[in-house]
Amino acid sequence: MPFSPDRPYNDLPPLRPQKDVETKAILKACIAARAALAELRVSGQLIPNQSVLINSIPLLEAQASSEIENIVTTTDRLFRFANEAGNQADPATKEALRYRTALSEGFQSLKARPVSTSTAIAVCRTIKGVELDIRSTPGTALMNETTGAVIYTPPEGEKTLRDKLANWERYIHEAEDIDPLIRLAVMHYQFEAIHPFTDGNGRTGRILNLLYLVDQGLLDIPVLYLSRYIIGNKQAYYDRLLGVTTHSAWEDWILYMLEAVRETADWSTARIRAIRDLLDHTAEQMRRELPKIYSRELAEVIFVHPYCRIGDLVEAGIAKRQAASVYLKGLVESGLLQEMKSGRENLYINPALLALLSDRPAARSTP
Repeated sequence: MPFSPDRPYNDLPPLRPQKDVETKAILKACIAARAALAELRVSGQLIPNQSVLINSIPLLEAQASSEIENIVTTTDRLFRFANEAGNQADPATKEALRYRTALSEGFQSLKARPVSTSTAIAVCRTIKGVELDIRSTPGTALMNETTGAVIYTPPEGEKTLRDKLANWERYIHEAEDIDPLIRLAVMHYQFEAIHPFTDGNGRTGRILNLLYLVDQGLLDIPVLYLSRYIIGNKQAYYDRLLGVTTHSAWEDWILYMLEAVRETADWSTARIRAIRDLLDHTAEQMRRELPKIYSRELAEVIFVHPYCRIGDLVEAGIAKRQAASVYLKGLVESGLLQEMKSGRENLYINPALLALLSDRPAARSTP
């Protein structure tokens, strides 16, 4: 039966795709994306304290991926509330922080199992903060935000969805003759087309992308800021997805995803190098101007926690509370930190790092 946007797409074709997903253009783009990822992986290894990266770029990914779904917060708010479980944060910031938690927990889960349907369920539950499961009731449809017209109705019926997810899971792990980056693009389309949850599918799918890159050994930690590209090319993202559904336009979609990987890998590599340079510069300034309190560990903690608290220094074993307060005040006096009152405690902000992380892309044409 042909596709109709207002009818459940239970005839969504199983994987593998019937069309060639290894065209000359795709293979050429795949080489460039792989090279960019390899450089990103090496760059990440140049920062010995991986927490500096794990606590920064995934938060940017959380912000951008949430914004794609019109859940809007700021980098500053995310970093400010990152260490207090979002207790005083607004709802959008809390939801974006749950995305960061879902990515972190998913990353840890790879030690026990590869990316799977169970991973997707756990990720979506954390994002939404509720004990949801695979959809079992009808009524889900995707609509054009401007016109309100239905543009896609995903498959329905729990058994149908689970069968399609089982096929999706087999493909991403068993089609080893297909490059993992091509499988990543195919995997992301199929997951979004299955749309297994009542909400949170887009964010869950984008987390699964990062986990799959780690799972396949293309990254050591999930620091590819992939949603950055999607924000800059949002309409093309949705157009290419729908193009696969309506016209089996796999090449256009796969090329979009490969370019997203290449460009964001280049951006992430440049950002990691800038973070490393800024950390080295900060440590040198501390050593020169504040030799009595200087330690590399102190320099690193204000990069792990751009909104730093006295307790962060205590927890890191750098100093007890009274000394930690003196250290942070000294960093304020040197111009490395800014002090801000937040309730009963003071926050010590790393403005140079936050400025470095707040870059956003310009929209551009997609190949």
